[in-house]
Amino acid sequence: MDYPEETSFRKEAEEIAKNFSRTKEFNDLLTLYRCAIMEIETKLRVLNEEFSLQYDRNPFESIESRLKSPASIVEKMMAKGLEINVENIEGELFDIAGIRVVCSFKEDIYKLADLLVQQDDILMLARKDYIENPKSNGYRSLHIIVDIPIFLSEGKRHMKVEVQFRTIAMDFWASVDHKLKYKKEIKNPEEVVARLKKCADSLAQMDDEMEAIRKSLDKS
Repeated sequence: MDYPEETSFRKEAEEIAKNFSRTKEFNDLLTLYRCAIMEIETKLRVLNEEFSLQYDRNPFESIESRLKSPASIVEKMMAKGLEINVENIEGELFDIAGIRVVCSFKEDIYKLADLLVQQDDILMLARKDYIENPKSNGYRSLHIIVDIPIFLSEGKRHMKVEVQFRTIAMDFWASVDHKLKYKKEIKNPEEVVARLKKCADSLAQMDDEMEAIRKSLDKS
């Protein structure tokens, strides 16, 4: 449920973003992030092909990318109390460019993430493992922030991209949880949170059992 002060804050961010998103500097920056996403996606797809040859299965089921909306970018900058300009956006926000990789098994998540960051042109800046250490609401995912060079006509530029790795079950739970957060009126929110947490734990057990079945089949 939105509170009046939150709604007012969001509207102010949207108004600022409306003007800021028309500037050439801002649109040029978004283009750089799009290029960085393409670089990471290409690397992941190459790994997917190689992995399928070595292990006779693909490590991920799907891959999606997104750029934060101008309003979300401005809102986050305002929340940090920072002046809104391209220098601060690039220097202070690490999740403007995002990629979500959905895998069948937890083991493939860690294998794929390790293979990605081992490449010599990628630098891992941060890693948060919400699979081994889930959030209190039950959210599970592996997040990494990477620095990747993109090559332009005027030279090389380093950009930051956030990559999230989830199993199919984790992604399903996160999608439903996200939709429910935007419900205007929720009766007994504490009960809903508790039920969602229970669902997350059940799905985590299912992930473990599915992986155990796969390993058993591989041995046989």
